[in-house]
Amino acid sequence: MTVGIVGLGLIGGSFAKAYAAGGHRVLALEKDARTEAFAELDGSVSDALTPENARECELLLLCVYPAAAAEQLRALGPYLSGETLVIDCCGTKRGVTRICSRIADEYGLTYVGGHPMAGTQYSGYKYARETLFRGAPMVLVPRDQDDLALIERARRLLAPAGFGRFTVTTAQEHDRMIAFTSQLAHLVSNAYVKSPSAGSHKGFSAGSYRDMTRVAWLNPGMWAELFLDNKDYLIGEIDTLISEMEKYRTALEADDREMLEQLLKEGKERKEQIDGR
Repeated sequence: MTVGIVGLGLIGGSFAKAYAAGGHRVLALEKDARTEAFAELDGSVSDALTPENARECELLLLCVYPAAAAEQLRALGPYLSGETLVIDCCGTKRGVTRICSRIADEYGLTYVGGHPMAGTQYSGYKYARETLFRGAPMVLVPRDQDDLALIERARRLLAPAGFGRFTVTTAQEHDRMIAFTSQLAHLVSNAYVKSPSAGSHKGFSAGSYRDMTRVAWLNPGMWAELFLDNKDYLIGEIDTLISEMEKYRTALEADDREMLEQLLKEGKERKEQIDGR
């Protein structure tokens, strides 16, 4: 199979490594010429993705920010085959799927929204690895959730990445859930380390601090775009968190141990209910 990949950051680079390791031909489009050259040197990329060879791709993965994904599909669309399946890998879905679906219709392409649920706190090709997606979930956002043939085709073409499960949903439901499971966690972690106490944590911190701050080390440009793309759902999650935190603050101010224990008990039971012991 010939796979086209736009963007060789952590996600695109990991896809390139996984497909190359499976013996597939990888064509890549990367704005940083040094990164593209290095990927070709280490064998993850066979050649640059160009208008001349784009038609050879059975699968095209758009592994860039949402606005750039639409821009690149617009640029490559006239040169792609009608047999090419296009999947974007952006962290929000409503905006990008709306625009890319329109572009796909214009050029007679088959397009599915996607979001690989894997990553690290680091970004860039240097942190990419062929096993990043192994066992991880992959979210698919087709326009028609009953198009089983298209969903199965996407699963087959994505098989070399090694995903553990596929979830099929709508763009709205994806963005609602991701505001809680990913975006709020990154935002809270990033705000948490701004405490004046953070500068002197060494010697006083262990697993809790590491877990809480891991994703504070993020890519500001990417996450700012994703937060703004999903601001309605994210603001809703922020408001919920602030409301809950106010309850703890009220109990502390009042020296109300009974209320504080009840709040902590509720949180513990909620975690057990959701994720089990």
